[in-house]
Amino acid sequence: MQIPTDFMIRMSEWMGDWPLLAEALQGEPPVSIRVNPAKAPACRPGERVEWCETGYYLSDRPSFTFDPMFHGGAYYVQEASSMCMEQVVRQLVTSPAVCLDLCAAPGGKSTHLLSLLPEGSVVVSNETVRSRCGVLLENVLKWGAERVFVTNSSPAEAGGLTHLFDLIVGDMPCSGEGMFRKDAASCGEWSAAHVRLCAGRQRRIVHEVWDALRPGGLFVYSTCTFNREENEENVRRLAEALCAEVLPLHVDAGWGIDCGAEAGLPALRFYPHRTRGEGFFLAVLRKADAPRRRISLRTGSGLRPAKPPAQVCEWIRRPEAFRFADWRGVIHAVPDCAADLFGIISERLRLCSAGIPVGRVSGKDAVPAHALSLSRAFHPEAFPRVELSWREAVRYLQREAPAPRADVPKGLHVVTYRSLPLGFARHVGSRVNNLYPQEWRIRSRRVPEEEFRIFP
Repeated sequence: MQIPTDFMIRMSEWMGDWPLLAEALQGEPPVSIRVNPAKAPACRPGERVEWCETGYYLSDRPSFTFDPMFHGGAYYVQEASSMCMEQVVRQLVTSPAVCLDLCAAPGGKSTHLLSLLPEGSVVVSNETVRSRCGVLLENVLKWGAERVFVTNSSPAEAGGLTHLFDLIVGDMPCSGEGMFRKDAASCGEWSAAHVRLCAGRQRRIVHEVWDALRPGGLFVYSTCTFNREENEENVRRLAEALCAEVLPLHVDAGWGIDCGAEAGLPALRFYPHRTRGEGFFLAVLRKADAPRRRISLRTGSGLRPAKPPAQVCEWIRRPEAFRFADWRGVIHAVPDCAADLFGIISERLRLCSAGIPVGRVSGKDAVPAHALSLSRAFHPEAFPRVELSWREAVRYLQREAPAPRADVPKGLHVVTYRSLPLGFARHVGSRVNNLYPQEWRIRSRRVPEEEFRIFP
């Protein structure tokens, strides 16, 4: 990798151990995953990431594409440094919160928040770029949590939800210096002018969404870059302009994380030569207290309460804990803690999904949605289950038609791998129809000869 000369000059001016960082940027990045506590087997796959209880390093990078456990949402492939979101939640969030993940795609922080936040919390997982919403929705639905809305709106649109959020997470679009060794394109696109452009864009995004944060609420500002313009300088300018306080986070000194000593600002900095992860920066701003004028959670025009057929209620554990709504012809089950948000979010933001997409009603019949099979609220006895071998599961995920089996009952059933639901199929007698979503299918045909397992 050819590191830009101007970048090296800038870094060497304020980093005494720049040669060590330069050497690390030429090395191989570590591979890490974060397991889903609601779905993963009890066995653990490797050495734990120190700052994240569910994060693990792998010894090498396997072909995750051909692991059915990945497609079933048992784990998420995530860069280790960004898992430090756990420290923010554990240290600063002590009660149920309404959270906005502002720039959420592909879904790493949203899925982490869904596992971390106290019971009764709600996550609005938003992506501003429409083309990235598909992968965000896929990853959130595979994770299986129900206390989530997925939206596609701008920071300014979200900012109109005055004082709605207790926590806003802004993983800012940046120059990507911390990802140089993983993304050669970011290295080739780097320039000082691009850094200035990113810094200005970041400040604008925060200003546009700031009104949506309640007084006393927390804004998590993060980037995957090294320079101070996009990090400390931006945080200082934002704190001054918005009358916010920058809060310290306490981490173990043995983890190798810089806690602001170099720049005199309480923030976390990850360097590849000091920690086992990529470059990352994180700071927490607390909004000043003031009289609250939280937005009214009235029922908006987007909410159409629906009384689902009795069979639909049988598909869900504890249906009494949900409210059902018809959104664009699909019945969604929204947990009670999130139901009051449905109307205002569907009215003010571009809503992609809410809670659990349960299914459609067609005449007297109800057809379950694929997302239902992946939800942790899915009732395990709602449909017959058919366990697949690894090779059969890969073929199913490629959307090939399974071969009819004598032990498979006619009608709708759930296919599983190592007891983890992957989706639906329908046995119609002479054949089995594969109901896996076309847009999620494995496209590669280079299937490994032998099964591999992340989990022993």
